[in-house]
Amino acid sequence: MERSALGLKIPEGMRDRLPEELALLEELELKGIGLLKSWSYRKVLTPALEYKACVEPDPNQQDDLFKFFNQDGQIIALRPEFTTPIARMLTTGKTEALLPLRLCYSGDVFRNDPSRYREFRQIGVELVGSGVDLADAEVIALAMELMKALQAGGFQLNLGHMGIFTGLVEEFQIEDELRLELEDGIGRKDMVKLEKTVSQSSLPDLCKQFMLSMPHLTGREDVLEKLEGWCAIPTIRRAVETLRTIFVFLQEFGVRNSVQLDLGILRGFSYYTGTIFEGYIPGMGVPVLEGGRYDRLYADFGRNLPATGFAVNLDMIAEQIEEFELDSVDVLVFGQSPSDVIKRTRELRKGGKKVEMALDFISEQDALRVASQKGIVDVENVSKFRKRG
Repeated sequence: MERSALGLKIPEGMRDRLPEELALLEELELKGIGLLKSWSYRKVLTPALEYKACVEPDPNQQDDLFKFFNQDGQIIALRPEFTTPIARMLTTGKTEALLPLRLCYSGDVFRNDPSRYREFRQIGVELVGSGVDLADAEVIALAMELMKALQAGGFQLNLGHMGIFTGLVEEFQIEDELRLELEDGIGRKDMVKLEKTVSQSSLPDLCKQFMLSMPHLTGREDVLEKLEGWCAIPTIRRAVETLRTIFVFLQEFGVRNSVQLDLGILRGFSYYTGTIFEGYIPGMGVPVLEGGRYDRLYADFGRNLPATGFAVNLDMIAEQIEEFELDSVDVLVFGQSPSDVIKRTRELRKGGKKVEMALDFISEQDALRVASQKGIVDVENVSKFRKRG
């Protein structure tokens, strides 16, 4: 059956992967998982399909899920991330493990977001069952080491804490509508919107000034000194203490100088409960790494477990790597007798060689030409071996 014009295309936001692109992505994935396992994180995998009731972030807000009905009339969704399905797996399955539990993952996720590719490869970790500051520090240090292993040159990690904004919301009893506007303006560092939102609010002047300053509270630990006047609010005081402690641990991990504070990071108010961080590389205007603490998620599945983790967009990392070559085939085997060609090919492969066999008889000159074009190192005639110089 001849395909229609639509059948010759792929859906918007999807892409094919050629050998070079896929090989690079898989090499990054292999390096990354190897590092995560060396930190005692064990790999898990969840289904590509989940019930919408599991993965929808908020039933009252618009989502970016790919959704459809199954044969039973239930709404199914392609997984948009791994953290929530892993929480479902750990709380509803037969998993019995000593806490804290360290897990890692890699695989494709799907988001109906027109701003970038709608399918991309993620790699990440979940540290479940510990709420101590050292757990946050470990995850942040691991994120730094992972980006180094992935050759993400110029990587910068920005660290914040949701407790600062949460403390202000609680102290001044900020209603949800205003909170959402403030969160959006601060998080996107949209000063025009933020100034308008603040000026039209009835917040006390001191609170207004602090809200306007949040997008600019960036730099090293001395930024925390600017919060001293607000530490009478318990939530803010705990956030400052946590950040100071984490920086002490990051010094021990040897990554302190690669992390800077950004107290204007606000993402997922109802999801993140503590530390929150983002990672950037030059030339990419959006984070390639996102993570933080989400202590309320597991309670949604019936278990009250603290947790922290991060996810990396491997496709974004791969896009920034300019030089990569596929592994070369070692030998092209050819000859007049197909049986002899097959026999010799099997022998070489058993010896660990990567071998391509000619499917038709070709001359030695043609074999050398094919090998040159394909980057094959050697050619071998089943009756006469010749190594290309």
